[in-house]
Amino acid sequence: MRIHIHGSDEIRSSEITPERIYMNRRRFVGRAAKLAAAAAVSPSLLACAPSPGRSEELSDSGGSGEAGRSGAPGQSGIQERDWSAVRSELDEPLTRYEDVTTYNNFYEFGTGKEDPAKNAHTLRPRPWSIAVDGEVARPAIYDLEDFVSPHRLEDRVYRLRCVEAWSMVVPWRGFPLADLIRRVEPTGKARFVEFTTLHDPEQMPGQRRGVLDWPYVEGLRLDEAMHPLALLATGVYGRDLPNQNGAPLRLVVPWKYGFKSIKSIVHLRLTEEMPATAWAVAAPREYGFFANVNPEVDHPRWSQARERRLGQLRKRPTLMFNGYAEQVEQLYAGMDLRRSF
Repeated sequence: MRIHIHGSDEIRSSEITPERIYMNRRRFVGRAAKLAAAAAVSPSLLACAPSPGRSEELSDSGGSGEAGRSGAPGQSGIQERDWSAVRSELDEPLTRYEDVTTYNNFYEFGTGKEDPAKNAHTLRPRPWSIAVDGEVARPAIYDLEDFVSPHRLEDRVYRLRCVEAWSMVVPWRGFPLADLIRRVEPTGKARFVEFTTLHDPEQMPGQRRGVLDWPYVEGLRLDEAMHPLALLATGVYGRDLPNQNGAPLRLVVPWKYGFKSIKSIVHLRLTEEMPATAWAVAAPREYGFFANVNPEVDHPRWSQARERRLGQLRKRPTLMFNGYAEQVEQLYAGMDLRRSF
């Protein structure tokens, strides 16, 4: 397993250790004392879903047994000490596990912030399958374990900025979306990736209400999806995703507002045309397709210049691209970011 610990207030993704260095463990360890923001724990990257050959967990209290549960992260043994060490190396602390797992937008389980943690017990994240099709050479329907197992999972600390002007700092576990896309071999026509959430009102009772045009759909341009920051997440805080956080598979795109990070994914489709995404259809004047964090473009009903970090009293300035401008701004060269919001 690899844990990436950001040490600057920018939490810069450029500090992620390149694979060629990571695999050369001796060289990496030799440089470790010089890196204030990164650490390698083991050359074996563990899978969040139970599978043969699974390597050691961070703690005795483990991961998969917590899937679908909210509250504190189990017993306070090795895992809690390890995450405390992560917190100590960040200029801004991780958002508490309790807040990450109980303060959510997941309208499939209700529109209140606490509704998902209360209601998401109805979701059955195992067994689970994911279809990948469209403009790809290798379309397939995967069981979750087969979808995840070819990929090395890693822990990454990212900011998450909600369009509602609150934010978190979250340690996700997952693998780069680009790895999956390369695996299915996009055709020359592929320009976008469309993601779809499970549509099952029995498991997701909020879908019985017409809050959105279900199922929830999101999308990225292909170059955005191939960016190394874009993550398919299977876990949080070193354990499997709880139901309310999008079990068993969600997208994390840290330079975009949180509604782009679609939860409980069952379908990825590569397309030539821009997908019609859920919030862009519901309220196109308020929620554009790109949804890049931009403090200079206000929501029609509130300012985006500042944000409230959960667990802190004072608001802070919002950073362009949520602090990841150095890594992603080249994706939007020549675009009018006020019009393509």
